[in-house]
Amino acid sequence: MTAVTETPTEAAAHEGDVVLRAVDITKTYGVTRALKGVNFDVRRGKVTVLFGENGAGKSTLMKILSGVEQPTGGVLELDGEPVTLASTTDAVDRGIAIIHQELNLCPNLNVRDNIFIGRELRTARGIDYGREAEITRGLMARLEEEISPDTLVADLRLGQQQIVEIARALAADARILIMDEPTSALSSAEVEVLFKVIDDLTASGVAIVYISHHLEEAIEVADHAVVFRDGDLVADRDAEGLTLPWVVSAMVGREADYDFRDASRDYGDVALRIEDVRVVDQEGGGRLAVDGVSLDVREGEIVALYGLMGAGRTELMEALSGREPFATGRALLGDTDLAPYSIQQRIELGIGLVPEDRQRDGLVQLMTVGQNLSLASLLGSVRRGLVSRKHERGGIEDQIRDVRVKTAGPEALITSLSGGNQQKVVIGKMLLTDPRVLLLDEPTRGIDVGAKGEIFSLLFREAARGLAVLYVTSEIGEALSAAHRVVVMSKGRVVREFDPRTCTREEVMAAAGETGADVHHTKEQHRE
Repeated sequence: MTAVTETPTEAAAHEGDVVLRAVDITKTYGVTRALKGVNFDVRRGKVTVLFGENGAGKSTLMKILSGVEQPTGGVLELDGEPVTLASTTDAVDRGIAIIHQELNLCPNLNVRDNIFIGRELRTARGIDYGREAEITRGLMARLEEEISPDTLVADLRLGQQQIVEIARALAADARILIMDEPTSALSSAEVEVLFKVIDDLTASGVAIVYISHHLEEAIEVADHAVVFRDGDLVADRDAEGLTLPWVVSAMVGREADYDFRDASRDYGDVALRIEDVRVVDQEGGGRLAVDGVSLDVREGEIVALYGLMGAGRTELMEALSGREPFATGRALLGDTDLAPYSIQQRIELGIGLVPEDRQRDGLVQLMTVGQNLSLASLLGSVRRGLVSRKHERGGIEDQIRDVRVKTAGPEALITSLSGGNQQKVVIGKMLLTDPRVLLLDEPTRGIDVGAKGEIFSLLFREAARGLAVLYVTSEIGEALSAAHRVVVMSKGRVVREFDPRTCTREEVMAAAGETGADVHHTKEQHRE
């Protein structure tokens, strides 16, 4: 069944009506109570934002509302009537679609097939690929992306894959659309386009449930907000009274408390020296993704690399780690030129990368927490040609404790952890290699404010022991509060450097080619 889109007049007449209600919903996994009797309303033509730390229960509730999982107790009501959502297909048939936090695409299929997988358009002669391609082109135009329906998803960058995930949900023509971290890999311009789409959807009566760890961004789009903590819905507020301090305090039970601008600046020698490096964009027609970058990072120093999508930050990090070659220039780890060394050899020398996409590039989903932690350092546990399980296990247990991974133990599947704890495992995996320089590409993507604080506390602790850290971020607040130095890239070049103790947000954003004036609008401005 395809959901029927209302006219603006019809939508206005019913705006604010409850279309989906969760009543006393509970969910248990063994002895863990993920949801503890939650009551939650989804309203027609409104954006309801869910805030909460990883593991608070937000995504669990969304999985229940979209038919991914069944509640242990409680009732769902759709249009005032009790309903059982037996599967995601059942939910879609009833007009409920979800954009998942972790991308749920088939990389070996093209964009068109990913958008219509499981609900292909059929004629008497078979699948109507032409019509599917036409709709796909329309969706890409609506999202202002030049992506061909025939492009393999594996060939798209992460942000473009996120666009495809959004397009797939839009193609379902749902009347209730759940967005779980829809902007985690999007650029500022792409976020702006998505917000316009959300405004169009709500104006036509679609109910939006929106989850994001980008707190300021979510506040802008919200009509109503609820806060989850430890499986309970602990607070709610309409948009008029919604402020960042209120959200953070309700989420974590205290004010936001990570700001490392006054951290020790007792630096050592230059650990990483980047000299006039150029990197070719292999998918960009031979253009330079990195164009003459020079940069030093010292022992004990944390440098934030800020910039917009397409600035060349990820390409630089991947080239430093050995995933992409330098076209010109060189990088020195101490006195060692990295050019002749492979990824594994660079790890052994003391440089490691925490990649942007932890699911695809940082973790093996079928392995346990312990197995993932020891992957990069396994050779260090070899004794007389065999892996010493005792040595390996000792290192794993020490690292779980050291980076504060919240897990049932080393044997727990990596998929049982929240996003923040999975990221700690990826970081811990690289710390087990005893690096001199740690590279991190968007280390806090898709994780909550509490977990961000824990991760940066970990990085500053390691920096105090002499580790050099270079990390990429798209969040200006993060760059200013969690670095000794902020380096801005734009169009493949380093354009400015700032001391976060003395610079302003506006100065850094302007240097990146972004004034902020066209990025952060209020909800009312979006609708004008």
